[in-house]
Amino acid sequence: MSKQQPLTPKFGSKIRLKDFDPDYCEDLDKKTAKKEEDRLEKRFAALQEMLYAQNKHSLLVVLQAMDAGGKDGAIKKVFDSVNPQGVQVTSFKVPTAEELAHDYLWRIHKAVPGRGFIGIFNRSHYEDVLVVRVNELVPQDVWVKRYDQINAFERLLADNGVTILKFYLHISKDEQKQRFQERLDNPDKHWKFSLGDLGVRERWGDYMQAYEDAITLCNTPYAPWHIVPANRKWYRDLVVTRTIVNALEQMGLAYPEPEDDLTGVVIPD
Repeated sequence: MSKQQPLTPKFGSKIRLKDFDPDYCEDLDKKTAKKEEDRLEKRFAALQEMLYAQNKHSLLVVLQAMDAGGKDGAIKKVFDSVNPQGVQVTSFKVPTAEELAHDYLWRIHKAVPGRGFIGIFNRSHYEDVLVVRVNELVPQDVWVKRYDQINAFERLLADNGVTILKFYLHISKDEQKQRFQERLDNPDKHWKFSLGDLGVRERWGDYMQAYEDAITLCNTPYAPWHIVPANRKWYRDLVVTRTIVNALEQMGLAYPEPEDDLTGVVIPD
């Protein structure tokens, strides 16, 4: 049996991603994991319906990863059992001119899910301490302040009923190479590949350092980071689904009482 690997790093501890095995899978096999995920998906669907009906809480799921890390795949698989009416996905690309005219959290705050909804961020405000840092888009004395600003922002959300789950989908550099090659070999996947991805790959070490600092400095009890071993897609999906279901279970969700007394109501012909 392999040594148990923590999903949520200890708050306040220095994170070194080399200490987290991207192949880790709890000694589970794909068939066993599928059975557990099928059970969790049914519970997820029921909890999401209660979340929407109760209209008191919201859930924000933040997905970060290196290119080909599996953000799109996780969204597609993990949320395929819930009602899309109660889910909103936001993908954060290069900021627009309007977004650049505001502070970096302006576009993020607008996308935070309202009560009753699940919001999914495909990339997020963390890009402003990741790609912005690595590519030196702003001076260090600017981005270094953002860790505290992000913590304060997430605390504001948590204090106002938003449960925040942040997932770093952790793949190895070798796994990324294999996934890139699969995209190149399949013409139907060419649209997912950009030559710019290779430039990012060349700076793998810089990005690992940036991720380690972001996870270390912004891992809080009210907005914890989860380091998800993601080389095995089936295990990645299981971990994310399990974590979301556990978070929803802790909300004390229930269907609201009807506004009217329904005793003796007869539906007319």
